[in-house]
Amino acid sequence: MAIFNKFIEIETLPGINIHNITQHIEAVIRLTPIRNGQVLIFSRHTTTALAINENEERLLEDIKVFLRKLAPESDKYLHNDLHLRPNIPPDEPINAHSHLMAMMLNNSEIVPILDGELGLGTYQSILFFELDGARKRSILCQISGE
Repeated sequence: MAIFNKFIEIETLPGINIHNITQHIEAVIRLTPIRNGQVLIFSRHTTTALAINENEERLLEDIKVFLRKLAPESDKYLHNDLHLRPNIPPDEPINAHSHLMAMMLNNSEIVPILDGELGLGTYQSILFFELDGARKRSILCQISGE
């Protein structure tokens, strides 16, 4: 079984933003000889997430509202007491809410590859969630199969 690794870089905006990365993953698959197998998509950050869902504008806004209700930015969080935490870098953001939102989603997804194509359903897209930003983010695509 062959394994190929490729990183995708995404520039994000501040706050919650959702990026459809399906085409990026498809492009990575096309770079490999893999026809049947799977792709692991892994977010390398604690304030980002991945999900497979419908990439429909109004649904994406509903998801943002839902996440903000789960972990409101205005709530009091111990993680945000920067003066009580040791070894804090000078650019450390106030972002406990972003970490909590990320915990409600996934940091990875596995999608089958069938005859060289993603095995997604009709309305499924691979979505990358920035929950803090703005930053340059790195997503690992690990493709395995034959």
